[in-house]
Amino acid sequence: MIKKTSLIKKTSKAFLLTGFVLTILSSIALYFYTKNLLQNEVEEELYSTEARVEAALNSNRQLFSLPPVVEVKSVQNLLPKVLKDTIIYDPSQDEMELFRELSTYKELNNEYYHITVRTLVVESEDILMALVFSNITIFVIAFVFLFYFNTTRNLRLWKPFFDNLEQMKTFSLTKKDPITLSDSEIIEFSELKDQIMLFTNKVRDDYESLKQFTEDVSHEMQTPLAIIQAKIDNIINEHEINDKQFEQVTSIQKDIQRLKQLNKRITTLTKIDNNQFTNIETINLTDLIDEKIESFKELQFVNLVHNSKKKLFVSMDVYLADMLINNLLSNAIKHSKNKEEITLVTMDNRLVISNFGEEALVHPENLFLRFYRESRANQSTGLGLAIVKKICDLYGFKISYQFEVDHHVFSIDFSK
Repeated sequence: MIKKTSLIKKTSKAFLLTGFVLTILSSIALYFYTKNLLQNEVEEELYSTEARVEAALNSNRQLFSLPPVVEVKSVQNLLPKVLKDTIIYDPSQDEMELFRELSTYKELNNEYYHITVRTLVVESEDILMALVFSNITIFVIAFVFLFYFNTTRNLRLWKPFFDNLEQMKTFSLTKKDPITLSDSEIIEFSELKDQIMLFTNKVRDDYESLKQFTEDVSHEMQTPLAIIQAKIDNIINEHEINDKQFEQVTSIQKDIQRLKQLNKRITTLTKIDNNQFTNIETINLTDLIDEKIESFKELQFVNLVHNSKKKLFVSMDVYLADMLINNLLSNAIKHSKNKEEITLVTMDNRLVISNFGEEALVHPENLFLRFYRESRANQSTGLGLAIVKKICDLYGFKISYQFEVDHHVFSIDFSK
């Protein structure tokens, strides 16, 4: 997964990283450049002193030495020039000091001389470190100032973008109020605002059209279905029909009921998608389950058993709570044998319902998909469990399915 970070933090990190790298590189460059300059100055002074000594000897002046700064000796042979560092004891400081030494051999007035010139090397490491520290300090102060200045300026420039982003987060298709976006002097942000306005208005118009279409279709389907149902009832009540015709008419009635149920469930799913269930109440789900069980028992479903370990209260819409329990019970009954027991257990923030099953589902991952049916033998719409899942998603409940010891087990965790 990609690690997420805010735009300002991301740009600030890049700015600080760049500043850190520049500070280090400039400090290293300053260190070696200054060190080279100091060494060149020392060597230039040594060559200057050596030239003066050579000029004095060339003028037949008296041979002299001033250890450890200048030493002149007569020698028998000429050797190559040597430029090096050396350490000499300084009695005034009572410590060893670093000197830069130039040792040359010259032939002057038909005599060979060994000329040694030394100069005390200033404690350049202290100077260099002071320069580097000063450089780092200046850079840090400059970058801190530029960082806060840049961050403040970026926040001001990006403010319309962030404001519009917050508006988009609160955008809802069900709200009638138009979205209010901030304009900006930045061309790209202004164009983005215009496109968002255009997009949200188009989406809202499409949503309203789709919502109206769904409601119209749902409403218009009810009338012809009711007319068909009435005509079939008239045929059964007013005309003599044989057994085969009766079976066909009965099959048509079942299809009509299935269409009515399908229409109702599609409408419910659409309303859930459109967040039209906004009436939240605290519901005693334990009592609701008991009422539902009594209703099913009146229809000869006497194998329902409810074990309540603790009263279960849930905050949700009353209609959706009724549909949630009704769909779970209908699904369990539909896929159970008549005499097999269906068990419901309610406890604190949890509902478990199980029914007998001969074998596990082949594709349990598809169980909550719309219009999915594991077997085409039953006449279900394939929307019951899809509605259950949609209701759970709406309120943040967690539903799960397992096959345990010849039982299909559905469990809902109501704790958010």
